[in-house]
Amino acid sequence: MSIDRALVDAAVAAVTDPNTGAPYAAAKSIRNVVVEGDAVSLQVTLGYPAKSQFDAIRQQFGDALRAVPGVANVRVEISQQIAAHTVQRGVKLLPGVKNIVAVASGKGGVGKSTTAVNLALALASEGASVGILDADIYGPSLPTMLGIEGRPESPDDKSMNPMTGHGVQANSIGFLIEADNPMVWRGPMATSALEQLLRQTNWHELDYLIVDMPPGTGDIQLTLAQRVPVTGAVIVTTPQDIALLDAKKGLKMFEKVGIPILGIVENMGLHICSNCGHEEHIFGAGGAERMSKEYGVDVLGSLPLDITIREQADSGHPTVAADPNGRIAEIYRSIARKVAVHIAERARDMSSKFPNIVVQNT
Repeated sequence: MSIDRALVDAAVAAVTDPNTGAPYAAAKSIRNVVVEGDAVSLQVTLGYPAKSQFDAIRQQFGDALRAVPGVANVRVEISQQIAAHTVQRGVKLLPGVKNIVAVASGKGGVGKSTTAVNLALALASEGASVGILDADIYGPSLPTMLGIEGRPESPDDKSMNPMTGHGVQANSIGFLIEADNPMVWRGPMATSALEQLLRQTNWHELDYLIVDMPPGTGDIQLTLAQRVPVTGAVIVTTPQDIALLDAKKGLKMFEKVGIPILGIVENMGLHICSNCGHEEHIFGAGGAERMSKEYGVDVLGSLPLDITIREQADSGHPTVAADPNGRIAEIYRSIARKVAVHIAERARDMSSKFPNIVVQNT
């Protein structure tokens, strides 16, 4: 029995990507559909990392194509091709880095750094090449959270190689100073240190560089927003009204400098008592949803107030690394995929495709 190629093409075109809500074909992700005898083979190329979803994607196409009369075997090859995407006008991309994601909050104590580290680890676990920069010059926490000791090596006395923890490239002022040494610096010194850390680190072929921002909307935040090529920002908040007020200020700051908001992460949304199972919204409920509707940005996910998240970060083994198959790690991976999808949907940066043109009087 011969297979009707038109039915095969229609079946392939109808398969929808659950991560984007659109057909794979609409994103031009389908290539090389081949019909041979009773078998169909095709290639799916994703513009975002989703390694944990590969089996489910194969199942999607298998179910759709086996419904076509005559199809008995289906072979699906899946790959990821992450591109560099547009940033603020007038700011060039950083060598070795395709996309920079700022993770910010308006105030401290909302779990921003823990979220940033787990987001980086989640993107890496989904198959991306990831780095993380600790932009909190005054209160660096990255060395502790990633369990990294030592100092970066310099191959040429002008630049430094990133440290590595749990498969993620990392740098922080915390690697260069003693743990109990306070950074008593004025704003210009802190911003200069941040730019040095960012530009003088030999980042190696990163798909994503996560920047863990300090809380607030001061010098360091403005420096990053105006002079660093940021693809998008993630805002971390708790449902508490006070936290939301400050988170909104952070969101508006990025909007003013032309950096898109990729979404909101609600942290400490729900506490479940480990003894009796009672559920309680200690910091309030629905705050991120209200902010989402007010500003037209997505809620990427909500994380519980769970003691293990704090314990694992403090021990140098954040949740995604310590318990990769756990429920909370899956929430972080879901957030990571949504961040990557929002980036993939943005226009690509094409500056590297064209040579610099210099006009001189001759």
